[in-house]
Amino acid sequence: MTAPPPRLIDFHCHLDLYPDHFDLVRECDRDGVITLAVTTTPKAWRRNLEVAEGSRNVRVALGLHPQVVGERKAEIALWETLLPEAKYVGEVGLDAGPRFYRSFDDQTAVFERVLSACAEAGGKVLTIHSVRAVGQVLGHLEKRLPQDRGRAVMHWFTGSRSEARRAADLGCYFSINSQMLIQDRHRELVASLPLKRLLTETDGPFTQIDGRQSRPSDVADVIPALAALRGMTPEGLRIALLDNLRTLVSP
Repeated sequence: MTAPPPRLIDFHCHLDLYPDHFDLVRECDRDGVITLAVTTTPKAWRRNLEVAEGSRNVRVALGLHPQVVGERKAEIALWETLLPEAKYVGEVGLDAGPRFYRSFDDQTAVFERVLSACAEAGGKVLTIHSVRAVGQVLGHLEKRLPQDRGRAVMHWFTGSRSEARRAADLGCYFSINSQMLIQDRHRELVASLPLKRLLTETDGPFTQIDGRQSRPSDVADVIPALAALRGMTPEGLRIALLDNLRTLVSP
């Protein structure tokens, strides 16, 4: 049976953290969900590639998550070795939350190496974590990743409006999940973001819908709420998001 054309985008999902990883990849193809499978450690890269092999819609990102850097900072060497094989990078970034702040210096050193390596290689697309560290993340992007050397997507962005404007000026995109549309202040922020820089995500399995873990196809539930927020029809927004993705990943 011919797979349906892509209809939806989940630009940040931890597919390898689901018990049915293999089936979920096939589900993305069946449901027409373009999915970026992020990894938390470069040691997970090969296995994710194997599971996604032959998939029309799933691509794998090479990551070293800031929340594990405290224990795994030495894996940046492996990450750098694997980078030539990867177009997509993530999950990477900084986390200044209370649970992970003690490793912030190590996170910063790793993130600087990630950005410098991406800039040198060119053509990479990064999905970036920035919990309580948006200003620092943007500062590092300004210094180390020129817009003509790579593209950044701010995952689950919770910064201020001024930080959002700064990110947009740096060429950043923003991936939106259902949790970002619950509180009024977050909805107002999302409403202010440039339409041409929007994508959707689930961040599954760390989000839930109807009491279960979100799956990539659940981005369909984000579309109506996000469309209403932007004064668009759901179909009009869906098409705009696909156009945004094409622009993001084009050479």
